[in-house]
Amino acid sequence: MNDSDEGAGSAPQSKRKDARRNKETLLDAAAAVFVTSGVEAPVRDIATKAGVGLGTIYRHFPTRADLVIAVYRHQVDACAEAGPALLASSPTPHAALAQWVDLFVDFLVTKHGLAAALQTDNAGFETLHAYFLDRLLPVCTQLLDAAAASGEIRADLDAYQLMRGIGNLCIGADSDTRYDARRLVELLVAGLRQPH
Repeated sequence: MNDSDEGAGSAPQSKRKDARRNKETLLDAAAAVFVTSGVEAPVRDIATKAGVGLGTIYRHFPTRADLVIAVYRHQVDACAEAGPALLASSPTPHAALAQWVDLFVDFLVTKHGLAAALQTDNAGFETLHAYFLDRLLPVCTQLLDAAAASGEIRADLDAYQLMRGIGNLCIGADSDTRYDARRLVELLVAGLRQPH
């Protein structure tokens, strides 16, 4: 391969990296708008937050369902990738677990309204739910196992049950201002500690 071939290969790669970064910026903006305004928020609001035109959003995501699915997957991926990073950077495995659970609660809030947005596509929702479990259960299990191995929490905890319990605590939080789901989730995580 000569030098001119190598140079030709780097431009498309750089372009792909820029496109991926732009798409992630758009998905982050959409997630933020969904948290404050729900999944039915005007696409114009998302475009403004992302600093792009409406055409850019529709080019990437022709329908609202496409956008919602992409945000959902993006949030699942971010939550999954955060687990190992938190384990590596936190002072203790329990601290990593608590921080990850906080991100998971943020994800659950962002996901609010997804079922309504996808009500015409039950198969799509089932596929997303399977993706959610495939990506997040192993991460939660890794965090629980690390905290149990360090002696901080009980060893008989199941990741699915914990995630389901957290999800149940988050139900209705958006419709009742007197209910603080995050506070109850914090109590749940604190309660995982091994009695001394």
